[in-house]
Amino acid sequence: MVGPLDRKLIRDLWRMKGQAVAIAVVMALGVMMQVMMSGLVSSLDETRRGYYERYRLADIVAPVTRAPNHVLHQIAALPGVGAVEGRVSGAALIDLAGQAVPLQAQALSLPYEGDTALNAIRLEAGRLFERGRPDEAVLLDSFAAAHGLRPGDTLSATMNGALRAFRITGLARAPEFLYTAAPGEMVPDDSRFGVLWLSPATMEAAFDMDGAFNQALVGLARGAEEAPVIDAIDRLLDRYGATGAFGREDMFSNRFVSEEIDGLRDSARAIPPIFMAVAAFLLNIVIARMVQAEREEIGLLKAFGYRSGEIGLHYLKLVLAIALLGALLGCLLGVAAGRGMVGLYLQFFKFPFLVFRLEPAAFAIGIAVSVLAATAGGAIVLRRIFALDPAEAMRPPAPADYASAGRWRGLTAWLDQPSRMVLRRFTRTPFRMAGAIIGITCGMALSVGMITIHAGFAHAIELSFEVMDRSEAQVTFTHAVSDKVLFELQSHPSITRVEGRRDVPVILRNGRQSHRGSITALPHDPVLYRALTPGLAPIPMRDEGLVLSRALANKLDLAVGQSLTVEVREGAQPVLDLPVAAISDTVLGAPAYMALDGLNRALGEPGRVSGAALLLDEAEAAAVYVWLKDLPTVAGVSLKHEQRVAFEELMDQGAGWTRFIMSAIAFVITFGIVYNAARIALAERLRDLASLRVIGFSRGEAAYVLLGELGIVTLLALPLGAALGAGLSHLLAAAYSSEIYTIPVVFHATTFGSAALVVIGGALVSGLLVKRDVDRADLVTALKTRD
Repeated sequence: MVGPLDRKLIRDLWRMKGQAVAIAVVMALGVMMQVMMSGLVSSLDETRRGYYERYRLADIVAPVTRAPNHVLHQIAALPGVGAVEGRVSGAALIDLAGQAVPLQAQALSLPYEGDTALNAIRLEAGRLFERGRPDEAVLLDSFAAAHGLRPGDTLSATMNGALRAFRITGLARAPEFLYTAAPGEMVPDDSRFGVLWLSPATMEAAFDMDGAFNQALVGLARGAEEAPVIDAIDRLLDRYGATGAFGREDMFSNRFVSEEIDGLRDSARAIPPIFMAVAAFLLNIVIARMVQAEREEIGLLKAFGYRSGEIGLHYLKLVLAIALLGALLGCLLGVAAGRGMVGLYLQFFKFPFLVFRLEPAAFAIGIAVSVLAATAGGAIVLRRIFALDPAEAMRPPAPADYASAGRWRGLTAWLDQPSRMVLRRFTRTPFRMAGAIIGITCGMALSVGMITIHAGFAHAIELSFEVMDRSEAQVTFTHAVSDKVLFELQSHPSITRVEGRRDVPVILRNGRQSHRGSITALPHDPVLYRALTPGLAPIPMRDEGLVLSRALANKLDLAVGQSLTVEVREGAQPVLDLPVAAISDTVLGAPAYMALDGLNRALGEPGRVSGAALLLDEAEAAAVYVWLKDLPTVAGVSLKHEQRVAFEELMDQGAGWTRFIMSAIAFVITFGIVYNAARIALAERLRDLASLRVIGFSRGEAAYVLLGELGIVTLLALPLGAALGAGLSHLLAAAYSSEIYTIPVVFHATTFGSAALVVIGGALVSGLLVKRDVDRADLVTALKTRD
């Protein structure tokens, strides 16, 4: 049986349905993000784990120059090693009809019939190559899809300087290639990098590895620790030109998948509480003003014998009803959004499948946090109910102190009566007005933050591909060659400028902090590819010191003047102690730079380059690419405009795509906050506005009293929201940045103007909706005391 207080609860909810829905939507967005992000983290993590286990991804990879196969037995005998397999890996250039630029690829040996202990592949179409058929190959399916290749087609590939023709027998994907990018690049592009799996005999013949391997794959025994096994492998393979074994954490593909999952996990912990806090704040304002407006009814209920606990429970039910509505709506939206995001992650990462996994804990946490946030928001209000004495509560509240009104007489003398009413509202209820201003300030800050992030993404692209990189193409050589090759490139009539560089794989260490990457050595005063200061001034390269990107300096906890240890993983593999000469604000990756002459001298290999940046005559660019394709030392050619397109696609997929969701959410919350402020003001002043109508004010004048208040609150909140949004922008930029790219914080006048237009637009729409209610109000009903 429904009691009197429950019937009052239903009436109250219906009466404030607009506010209740707006608050529930804000809360639902927080729960939606919780359910979506938690589900995506669980889905990606479980799919990755299962994929790695089923296809036996190696725990450790140990590259060497050349080691005989019998060494594999010695590796297998090491403590902690559960499985070991050797393979041949090498660079390849794929030549396709209609492609002016040779496409880079990695060629890998694969045992016949897929009988591999580690790093197995998953056939998506066709079959594996057969014994005695050295011209057959299996191709990475994402590369094949980008070029329309199918089983039965043929392609040509240059490996170790020799051109070979292959017939594609199958298309496959593998757990070690969830994220693929060309060597030396960070941005994935399915059309510019492929993988060829070939028979062991074919690979051994192509790379002079008969009875030998240049890459050992190692699986750990159950319970074994990775670090001691890596040390033992390095000692064993040192005589064979080992460049340093590394675990899954440093595997190129797994590193970026892990970073994406960790970023989502951190966002799932940090973002939903922001929405919950805003919702709790709104609930607090709504319930506080409702209690103040219903103090006479509360006193009457107490006089009739209702206890404070019963009345408090009534208002708590009101809060919980709104919170549960938001939580349930958020759960449904989270499932829908998660399933939509799964499709994007399937394009971003090359999982064979990815099904959105519902995480029960996310539902429980979302609902629990909603209820707790709502309860916290109403807790202070409920204390007021217990403190009200029946006789005191039924007495009208003491009128405001108008003694100070005379101070404003000179200011308000020229205002009309409705305008003076608006101004008096601010001077006599400053705390209520402050609450409304704070709420709209939060909405303005969210809008500023998200608009700034969009500007930051656009600026990152412009900075990386127009300011830092002013070349048109990058050439990568098969190995570090004499810098005389630069003169050969410069001799081509359509190449107008050439700048050499050298990329050397290294491990950078600062105490316990370490980073596996590379040093990019550039000329002393580079022109085509430069490191820049925060003011976009070029940084000269130093012979005795490194220029670190800010992301790398933060990761290694280094500042200018400090030294770090550089373990070179190439050639004689010297260990260098170099100071940090400068910090560069880069966008793409986490690079370290040094002067080309200085690095070559430190390595004892003067006059060496591993690549070059080119400036071309655009009209003859196609002829240059054909010429480069025939040079035996060229391992690959990257065109800047293609990299830019790939980078833009990267930013619009995966975690980068969530900025569009967050922008929509920010705008919804902004409108919800403004609309709530207007509805709360209407609920408080409906009786006063009805009185104005009765004594002769027009509808427009009565609405002006209410909307003028909303307008002043909104205008006062705009500068405060702009300041708060500037701080929030830095937090959001840090959250969206990763080792793949760094999002700069860029403020433009249009950023604050656009955010202000969002808030003002929300205020106008809210004002129109509220004015409609004012115009439709039944004066007799509004003047009655609610039962």
